[in-house]
Amino acid sequence: MSDLFQDYSEAAGRTGAYDEMFAPGQEARGSYVEVADALRKLSLADVSARADSMARTFLDRGVTFDFAGEERPFPLDIVPRIIPADEWTVLEKGVAQRVRALEAFLNDVYDKMNVVADGVIPRQLVTTSAHFHRQVHGFEPAGGVRVHISGIDVVRDAAGTFRVLEDNVRVPSGVSYVLENRRAMAKGLPEAFGQQLIRPVEEYPRRLLSALRKTAPAGVDDPTVVVLTPGVFNSAYFEHTLLAGLMGVELVEGRDLICRGNRVYMRTTAGEQRVDVIYKRIDDEFLDPLQFRSDSMLGCPGLVNAARAGGVTIANAVGNGVADDKLVYSYVPDLIRYYLSEEPIIANVDTYRLEEKEAREYVLDNLAELVVKPVDGSGGKGLVIGPDASKDELEALRHRVIADPRGWIAQPVLQLSTVPTLGGDKFGPRHVDLRPFAVNDGDDVWVLPGGLTRVALKEGSLIVNSSQGGGSKDTWVLAGSPQVPVETVPRPTISIRERVSVWPVESNWRDRQPEQQQ
Repeated sequence: MSDLFQDYSEAAGRTGAYDEMFAPGQEARGSYVEVADALRKLSLADVSARADSMARTFLDRGVTFDFAGEERPFPLDIVPRIIPADEWTVLEKGVAQRVRALEAFLNDVYDKMNVVADGVIPRQLVTTSAHFHRQVHGFEPAGGVRVHISGIDVVRDAAGTFRVLEDNVRVPSGVSYVLENRRAMAKGLPEAFGQQLIRPVEEYPRRLLSALRKTAPAGVDDPTVVVLTPGVFNSAYFEHTLLAGLMGVELVEGRDLICRGNRVYMRTTAGEQRVDVIYKRIDDEFLDPLQFRSDSMLGCPGLVNAARAGGVTIANAVGNGVADDKLVYSYVPDLIRYYLSEEPIIANVDTYRLEEKEAREYVLDNLAELVVKPVDGSGGKGLVIGPDASKDELEALRHRVIADPRGWIAQPVLQLSTVPTLGGDKFGPRHVDLRPFAVNDGDDVWVLPGGLTRVALKEGSLIVNSSQGGGSKDTWVLAGSPQVPVETVPRPTISIRERVSVWPVESNWRDRQPEQQQ
């Protein structure tokens, strides 16, 4: 191995984590042999030049994110995260199982609440969730699907076992980075890329559009689909634009829409056109000022009533956030058993429910050894890692937990698995997670082969969120046989067609609203 991996084995030993690329003794695992061989032939200057080239490409294409008020290219490391075919088979089945259970749960809690009547989950837990919306109780969404798109965050613990860290079925973001990372990595490390049977990711937009059209209101033969964005100041606007372009549908803002007679129309230069499916990239609270925040200028008045009447499909459905609640997360293994009569394929991370007195007392006595999270937090916000927190931070946390035990959960400090990541003049182990994306059309749950691998760029850090300074890696799922579709050669630049038909509306800085960084 080249000098770029000098001291890597020692650093990996200090983390105590499972390393995805190297077995103990710094021998490359079977799936990483080609990558290790390619990196062995590169110098620091070679690697740095390729990293700079990928960053420039991202900046030119607008693949950026806002960090501390500065627009930066989304960091992509040159070492991919590789998942062997047999491991992916388990992850794929486990993610699909979880989505089916959450779909059943949401249908139930917004209807008869059998899960409560049967004692599986407390009623108060559901009704006190910040994202349980009574405005949509009692009606089935058009198309019969609530969780069209999901991002299930998965980590690998120190023993090498995959576990689900959290569920994202409101506005899961990040799939644009999956598509862009693949394009960049095909040129960033072509020596290894061409030697692997890697499953492609470019099918995602087609699968998403197919699912959205399939779940349109009954009686619509050729549904019109739009992507609803808060606007250009949103942190994920690039993703909204990319997906709309790849699906060949209109990108609209709330001011482009109008509701009349429980139907939704968009204003175009050719007149009003009916909209049948809205892929919303806006949090529920901003979607309809008649039902939620009356001061919101991001949505459109009447959308909820139109959905209630079956005049439009909203994806993901309004009210899904109750399934994202981290206290509800702790019950998902029970929900899988209850709704599917199956054992969970992927286990949860062990979780303490602080509403329970015994668990709360234990956590308060051991705050310095645990990770404590707000149940409705996202993007790593509000999370406190006990071993890294000061005495004052732990004392403040203690008071917050005592004042609102429903608002928090606690988990052991999990040493997320590591992947070599360039830092300075050499590679070092950095912690990663994985967000597989799933598309549900009502009949089948399709899981994108790979997903978004997020990486903590600081040595020893467990915070992988981009909003907290994290980066990403391309995720290669290896094909089990040559018959499975695989990547072949680098694809040309994806062009996003200009949107000219929607009635022009000036952007207003007051409408700035960051997308949920889940």
